[in-house]
Amino acid sequence: MTVKMIIDTDPGIDDAMAIFYAAAAPEVELLGLTTVFGNVSTPTATRNALRLLEATGLDLPVAHGAETPLALPPFTPSAHVHGDEGFGDIPAATPKHQQIDEDATEFLCRMAREHKGELVVCPIGPLTNIAHAIQRDPEFAKNVARIVIMGGSLHEGGNITPHAEANIYHDPHAADVVFSSGANVVMVGLDVTHRILCTKSDFSAIAAQSPELGGMLQQMSVFYLKFYESVDKLDGCSLHDPAAVIACTHPQLFTTLSTPLRVSCEGETSGATLAAPDNKRPPVDVCIDVQSSEVKSLFLKRLALLP
Repeated sequence: MTVKMIIDTDPGIDDAMAIFYAAAAPEVELLGLTTVFGNVSTPTATRNALRLLEATGLDLPVAHGAETPLALPPFTPSAHVHGDEGFGDIPAATPKHQQIDEDATEFLCRMAREHKGELVVCPIGPLTNIAHAIQRDPEFAKNVARIVIMGGSLHEGGNITPHAEANIYHDPHAADVVFSSGANVVMVGLDVTHRILCTKSDFSAIAAQSPELGGMLQQMSVFYLKFYESVDKLDGCSLHDPAAVIACTHPQLFTTLSTPLRVSCEGETSGATLAAPDNKRPPVDVCIDVQSSEVKSLFLKRLALLP
């Protein structure tokens, strides 16, 4: 059984890993990409999304999304993590195709209507586009089958501040809209992604098996791994965004806790995702454990199918 999926993305090196995984996975029917700010600016995210699809040979729509958070001022992209152009040391290049005329919100709302009860939206950047879709179309939260988010944490703390994971931190108001929407939301956060490490030797193996696209990921990874080594003294990077895509198709590899969530939107805890058991909000399925070796093995196995 295949999963109809839209990935909402800010590519970004681990976004590239996730999109290449989705392109290779036989159980994913990728319907398009929507773009958002975060790792890079939204115009760069749109360009990079087009480049990634072009590299995979997929002719799919890319819809340009929000350029600023719902309420906060714009953030400077994290060039020290992903490089000036989002792909490490790989320079900018102009893709052959262009974004579609619909913006990300319109595209998401339309696809949710056309694939009612089937569409899985997988946001792997800030949640601004998803919040806009919920606000624009009152039926969006009911039309989507699931919203599987890479972001947040319940127990692990943050990776951009002591309290906040980066995707939630960059638009906490949007995350709060999503968590309170009543949609079927799954949060794949640092509680599980920090347990899955992709090492330099893993990237070498990916490149050996898939010289073209695996080689592109290996080239990107040099910059990314240097960041992880400098900050966390790790011999590898966490498998953040690919884990969320894998959770869309292999939920049995993740253990979840159902709890209402709220997001802190101010002060030093801004961006923190907090359990709110006495809140009248609907519950969110929060991933709290993962079969990490199985997830990593599946990631490597699927990428080996790429050219």
